[in-house]
Amino acid sequence: MVMMTRTAPEIRVAVSTVIFSLRRRDTADGATIVLPLVKRTRDPHEGQWALPGGWLGGDEGLERAASRTLAETTTLTPSYLEQLYAFGDPGRSPGRVVSIVYWALVREDVSLESEQHNVAWFDATALPALAFDHNQIVDYALWRLRNKVGYSRIAHGLLPDLFTLADLREVYEAILGRRLDPANFRRQVENSATLIPTDRFRTGSHRPARLYRYNQDVSEFVPAKAAEMLREKYEAGKRVNVWQCVWLRGD
Repeated sequence: MVMMTRTAPEIRVAVSTVIFSLRRRDTADGATIVLPLVKRTRDPHEGQWALPGGWLGGDEGLERAASRTLAETTTLTPSYLEQLYAFGDPGRSPGRVVSIVYWALVREDVSLESEQHNVAWFDATALPALAFDHNQIVDYALWRLRNKVGYSRIAHGLLPDLFTLADLREVYEAILGRRLDPANFRRQVENSATLIPTDRFRTGSHRPARLYRYNQDVSEFVPAKAAEMLREKYEAGKRVNVWQCVWLRGD
């Protein structure tokens, strides 16, 4: 009896990053979430846009590889970086490629300075057809961002150290894709312990706006028991914090 041996296919590991930033429109429509894409210069998918990334080095950690490939392809240094998911469907790429994907946040002032050849910024909700399965990856990263903004201070990754309440509200509106009532937002934020008002103001054509910073002494996550109590308050029609409200509603 002849035993047939099956040769395992070579599996290569790539590291890619979905990088979100904020761009303010010139119109009254507010801000939008954007991300940089790199135009591919070789097959497969030559000429198509793709997420920045590269191959994992043999002696390299995943997060270090994500930071390296991000710097090499876009020159960006994120203010927030987290592993998102592993994508490894057999048909996603010629050969057998598993992509470890990170998602990152870059502040607006940093992203505006990063324009370079072969890299362009796109509205995250209006992308062209991307190479490989990168549209699916971006959709998953957007879902993760919208979910996490409800129970953490993730919005801080898109803001400078000092910001106005209008700046913060604009970030939430851009992430959630809907308008928030300014008066309710201000009241909920001011009643929370997550922000600290400073004695500095932003001046301009309108009334001076107070600058705030995040309170680093407050835990960013909602504990399970607290979440249960907040859900009961929300379902009873009682007031809850804007971040917790978004999280409880699953927006």
